[in-house]
Amino acid sequence: MKLPLGRQQILNVLSVDVEECFHATEVSGSDDGSRYTPSLVEPQTEQVLELLARHGVSATFFMLGKVAEKHPRLVQEIAKQGHEIGCHSYAHSLVYDLTPHEFREDTKRAVGCIEDACGLTPRIYRAPSYSITAKSLWALEILVELGFTHDSSIYPIRHDRYGIPGFGRNARRYETPSGGIYEVPIATARISSNRLVPVGGGGYLRLLPYCYTAAGVRRINDSESQPACVYFHPWELDPDQPRLTSSLVSTIRTYYGLRSMAGKLERLLSDFAFGPLTAVHPVEQPDLSLVR
Repeated sequence: MKLPLGRQQILNVLSVDVEECFHATEVSGSDDGSRYTPSLVEPQTEQVLELLARHGVSATFFMLGKVAEKHPRLVQEIAKQGHEIGCHSYAHSLVYDLTPHEFREDTKRAVGCIEDACGLTPRIYRAPSYSITAKSLWALEILVELGFTHDSSIYPIRHDRYGIPGFGRNARRYETPSGGIYEVPIATARISSNRLVPVGGGGYLRLLPYCYTAAGVRRINDSESQPACVYFHPWELDPDQPRLTSSLVSTIRTYYGLRSMAGKLERLLSDFAFGPLTAVHPVEQPDLSLVR
């Protein structure tokens, strides 16, 4: 896509949720991965790194603690190539299925595994399957208490498993009793006064024609002058992975469009500008001119 002369592209957020294919929520209820070895997360993620390197793009990689624990060199390589490291929980448990204590301990364990793997402390969080919903907003206060500055776990849509309709589509600071955290919702496009559609990548990029996602991101960038937050998983680029789902709906949601995903990402990275989450939404710095 060529831009009109004098017009600059808006920098959008590109994020990668690094997990094994059997950690996906549509799969995890039917298979724990024990009959699926060896792990494929390394070659799948290496394909992502090669894709980003070809396009000169840096991204935020949300690491699952279990993956960091078992594949520390993968985390090191991601960081070495200049990508941002975030936290994607330890065990990929849905937040609203946990107690606050369990969530705190899961997050602390994940942070420890990531620190041990690469020496970096993640300050950006993304919940498995966007499971910070209206009934689990308490998790944001715990993230603040654990030192996180950003979260990207809320999808402002209506879905059978996640979403907070009406939350707000643009990144903003969310205040908790323990302090604020910058919430960066996944991209949605407004198509009418009362209707939003998801355009943030992942399954929507796999399942729908590329023109749908491109039109949505372009609307956000051009009509609203806002950045979009887009995500995907390394396993979504692997059409040869084993099929582990147990229902037709889960099979469609998880595996449909795998063969076209790499090509769609190539086009997306060519048509739009992308960077890591904190490059698009930096940590707010105090105004030192006010300090006497």
